[in-house]
Amino acid sequence: MAASTLLSFSDNPVFRLYATYASAVVLKMTFVAFQTGRLRMGRKVFINLEDAFGKKELVRRDDDIERVRRCHLNDLENIPSFLVLGLLYVLTGPSVFAATWHFRAFVASRFFHTVAYLTPLPQPARLFSYMIGVVTNISMAVQVLMNGQL
Repeated sequence: MAASTLLSFSDNPVFRLYATYASAVVLKMTFVAFQTGRLRMGRKVFINLEDAFGKKELVRRDDDIERVRRCHLNDLENIPSFLVLGLLYVLTGPSVFAATWHFRAFVASRFFHTVAYLTPLPQPARLFSYMIGVVTNISMAVQVLMNGQL
């Protein structure tokens, strides 16, 4: 497959799948970021004095806000790897079937991780969802390495 068709929606169904799942997981991550801001504004809980309009009493900690913030930080630690590895994986020319399951597994794991974190569900729910995402990324990375030239 020529380089121009590898990253084409019309010529490469695997790239189309990647773009769809990558967009879904980025939108989910954006939702979690907005959730942090919504809770901060709604509860009038700020982390910086300048955000609290100079009112020291509004600068404080809230456990629910911290939980959402930690969920967002976890996304920031895991989703960029998927975005890079997923694109490199597309360039290896995987089957539609294999790519679909890699992308679905990662994205489903991140959505479930968010639900498990924000609900909160008892462990090991969050751990299992995290590990599914990590194993998926490792699988794609190994396949990229196997198709590359070390």
